[in-house]
Amino acid sequence: MPETPEPPTDRPALRRAALGTADISFFVVSAAAPLTVMAGVAPVAILLGGIGAPAGYLLAGLTLAVFAVGFTTMSRHVRSGGAFYAYITRGLGKRVGIGAALLALVGYNGMEIGVYGLLGTTTADTAHALGGLDVPWLPVSLAGLALIWYGGFRSIDFGAKLLGVLLVAETGILVLLAAGVLLKGGAHGLSIGSFAPGAVLVPGTAAVLAFAFAAFTGFESTVIYRREARDPDRTIPRATYIAVAFLGLFYAFIVWTVIQAFGAEEVMAAAAADPGGLFFAAITTYVGPWAADLMHLFIVTSVIASLLAFHNAINRYALALAEEGVLPAALGRVHPRHRSPYLAGLAQTALGAVIVLAFALAGADPYQQLLLWVNTPGMIGLMALMLLAAIAVPVYFRGTAHTEGPWRTLVAPLAAAVLLAVAICLVVSRVGLFTMASTTVNTVLVALVPAVFLAGLALAQHLKTRRSETYARFAAEPATDVPEGEQPCPLPTPSSPEPASAPSTPAAPRPAR
Repeated sequence: MPETPEPPTDRPALRRAALGTADISFFVVSAAAPLTVMAGVAPVAILLGGIGAPAGYLLAGLTLAVFAVGFTTMSRHVRSGGAFYAYITRGLGKRVGIGAALLALVGYNGMEIGVYGLLGTTTADTAHALGGLDVPWLPVSLAGLALIWYGGFRSIDFGAKLLGVLLVAETGILVLLAAGVLLKGGAHGLSIGSFAPGAVLVPGTAAVLAFAFAAFTGFESTVIYRREARDPDRTIPRATYIAVAFLGLFYAFIVWTVIQAFGAEEVMAAAAADPGGLFFAAITTYVGPWAADLMHLFIVTSVIASLLAFHNAINRYALALAEEGVLPAALGRVHPRHRSPYLAGLAQTALGAVIVLAFALAGADPYQQLLLWVNTPGMIGLMALMLLAAIAVPVYFRGTAHTEGPWRTLVAPLAAAVLLAVAICLVVSRVGLFTMASTTVNTVLVALVPAVFLAGLALAQHLKTRRSETYARFAAEPATDVPEGEQPCPLPTPSSPEPASAPSTPAAPRPAR
């Protein structure tokens, strides 16, 4: 895909006005990996929650939509490239903001690097299912690292186009399955019993909610692309709401159609007998074996799309922190042609390679250990960041002159904070479902999240005492805001100190071979 070079500047910056609403939506929905979540995780949700599982995805989507109200409102007032940590800094102060920055960096890296283990296993399973080949996982994961690095190295619009194609493929195969089920009327006719109170208000719904919240991970990354968005005050909120609405409705619809494919009584037995093969059996019956083969292939591309989406988000977080002076300045360099944070991408790829190789040398299982053990603390960390951001919104607006209404600045953020706190408790209390590990391992994985945040607080104290200028300008607004669509300007230079601020992918059965 040819790229049009932009006029040279004194210092290259991210490409301005490169992304529209659809492009940003592709990034955030791809990060959630809908096909992988459905084929790999939804059968476990059905097994635990029964036929009421689809409602769990709707409830999770509604909760995150409430969170998005305050989140997107604040996006119109905070123009920093730091996303989560910038919002939290504005509301809760620099110390908490720096703690959040470190947690975001570790959380997003955890969400991506663990998935290289999933890439290896899904590719191996697909090769075995389609050709009877036994493919080792490590070379696949290392090849994936190189492929994702290249995708992040190229321009952001190149990534958006690629993700658009991959996302259409993975959602298209699920739509094909749903269409086959609906046209044939399911196993015993179509029923909306999944949404009846008696099906939803059961003990297993709590576990379903834990899986459902995890299935949305990455949707909040819309704000990371603010500097590259066209008319960000409109495109960022639109992309956020589109991502939440699409994922919530799509997940619920697809899970409901799979229940119809087997029947309310039979689906539990089918999920218990072969959870990893549930979706493949359904699409084979209602569409044909050729569609099951396509689903195998598209699960691999779904994982690749998720990796690329998270890689781009991580690179922009690292770029923002390098501009702040928290990370080495070299990570803030932008490629003069592709306008990508290429050194941040190279560093992230190197970190991923080190962790993947370390797990391989230790003889760890790429799925049960590399994926689940690395992903789980990343997922919990990102949920904790959403909670802090929800709390930061009303605190910020309480001390700032604005014209926003109380629903956006107080009611919705507080409601979201309560709901997110409940969601985090659900995930932590059922963390064994995500990790398949011992109590000791689970304790360590959960404890990593507060440990990283505390390390961030210690880093904040170090910056305040030893590098006071860096601390003072942390998460400061850019001195100027270039109109969208104009030639990009150099990266912002340090401004004067701002006034002090006011006080997995979850566990899933591997696809059947």
